[in-house]
Amino acid sequence: MMVAMTDHRGLKPYDVEVSLPTGRDTVWQAVTQPPLLHQWFGWEYDGLDAEIRQLFVDEATMWAPERMGWADGSFLEVTGDDDQATVRVHREGSGPSGPERYDAIEEAWRAFLTQLRFLLERAPTGRRRTLYLTGLTTGPKALALATTDWDRFGPRTASTVDPAGHLLVVSSRAPLTTKSPARTELIVTTYGLDDDAFDALQKDWTNRWSPIATNAETTTATDPAPDN
Repeated sequence: MMVAMTDHRGLKPYDVEVSLPTGRDTVWQAVTQPPLLHQWFGWEYDGLDAEIRQLFVDEATMWAPERMGWADGSFLEVTGDDDQATVRVHREGSGPSGPERYDAIEEAWRAFLTQLRFLLERAPTGRRRTLYLTGLTTGPKALALATTDWDRFGPRTASTVDPAGHLLVVSSRAPLTTKSPARTELIVTTYGLDDDAFDALQKDWTNRWSPIATNAETTTATDPAPDN
């Protein structure tokens, strides 16, 4: 899912952060405990648990206070107090910088920290289930899939909550204002849906995504939902 964090030479530097209305200790638990990470990090697929363990347990080096780092020179830190906190992901790369240059890890963190903020702000109940829609399309076409207002997080990532309460996060390899097709990803995040409701949602989003995206694909976990 994410590019291996092994070497910082030639990589783009970045600095991504979100503010959360949640205490620092609670946020630190959410970014270090695999069961909690599964409720916001990435999207569901058969290898998600293994990826979470590799990234946050096997490859991460824990530093005090509330900071973890990786071999590519990046780190994640949580700062704040008992009432609110900030999560910051930073990398001191040596390659070209600037918003015009796309970096897969940077944009992934924008999407994932948006999902963390949704979890901690709204406290949804039940198991998280996601749809991961990919293909070639334009930002304007992807954003037109929702009637609610989008919140921009940099030039390539935006999020909104649909009328059903599902979080939508769009990320593109091109700025979302660009009218030329580019690789685009849409993560639909749900909580507490049973199998029938989730299957209906998957069919609906596949039918909406396929007409606007070339090489459209939908990824989700194949295991059944547990009893809530």
